[in-house]
Amino acid sequence: MMSLSSEPRTTATKEKKSSSELVSVKLIEWEDYEQEVARLWSLSSALKEAREKKEGLEGKLHSLNQVEAESLSRLNVLEEIRERVGARKKMMESLSDRLQGAAEKAKKEEQRLGAEVRSLLVAGTALSVANKQLEESNRLLAGESGFLRHRNLQKMLRLRQQFMISQVSLLYSVKMSPGRSQDQELESLPSRSYAGSKLVNPGSLTILGLHLTMLPFTKMSFFSNKKEVQRSATALGYVAHAVSLISSYLKVPIRYPVRLGGSHSYIIDPSPSIEPVSSSMGSSSTTSQSNVKPVEFPLFLDGQDTTRAAYAVFLLNKDLEQLLNYIGVKSLGPRHVLANLKELVRTVQSAEFLES
Repeated sequence: MMSLSSEPRTTATKEKKSSSELVSVKLIEWEDYEQEVARLWSLSSALKEAREKKEGLEGKLHSLNQVEAESLSRLNVLEEIRERVGARKKMMESLSDRLQGAAEKAKKEEQRLGAEVRSLLVAGTALSVANKQLEESNRLLAGESGFLRHRNLQKMLRLRQQFMISQVSLLYSVKMSPGRSQDQELESLPSRSYAGSKLVNPGSLTILGLHLTMLPFTKMSFFSNKKEVQRSATALGYVAHAVSLISSYLKVPIRYPVRLGGSHSYIIDPSPSIEPVSSSMGSSSTTSQSNVKPVEFPLFLDGQDTTRAAYAVFLLNKDLEQLLNYIGVKSLGPRHVLANLKELVRTVQSAEFLES
């Protein structure tokens, strides 16, 4: 009897080892948990039924070793099931902790998003108000009281500027002279045509009947005689006054301001590149750009340096070029002071100026 009992125990031990090697703990999802529980319940029921059969079949079994081996096998299965249940329980506790942490994090994120949503609502309200204001502005601009009114006001301003500059052209009329002398080099009209200007016969321009008659700068005297000196200085004074009036009417601050004095007018260079230096200061160092003062250049030659007077005429023509560029016209050249003035007046009095 003892030998029979030891042999089933050895077999059960081998089966237990083989089953423990084959069976491995596996993780299942929460949805499969009920199936596993049902399985455990069925196994428990089966175990209970086996025990009942054991009790009922004790008298019928021929070998107690077989019953004991079967019982050991059932116990081993139950032990494995208990271990699985314990692992499942630990896993569920871990999942519960993770879910609790995720819930707290979600709550904090919800609070943060709530604050952002409130700020977005405030910004959206402000944006809506701004859009309404923009639509109202666009409506006013597109309506008769907006763009059309602005256009009419601009046209009225252009008409007023035309009228004022026409008065300047009447006050300082620039006309063609029928004759032309050899020393009238500065104010000869170019033979080529420019945009908006008509071809005219070559001749000399005059302002109130006065020529700008100049000899070449290389000669000792800038003008041929005292009368020509006075006439040209007076003509330059007229041009300077006309330029000053036109710039004020067009609301264009000229780059080189004019100090009016009739035939003894001056033009100011606010930032001269080379400033006259006296002989006593010749050895001193060059002054810095911040200490450079505006320099006045004479628009006449009465007792003045010819180079300074020529530079003054050049700056006056630069002012005319600035006014021409403002109304969209190119300059006729650096040697055509009266021609540029005439072109300026003609362009302002044209119909294209009203639409500009």
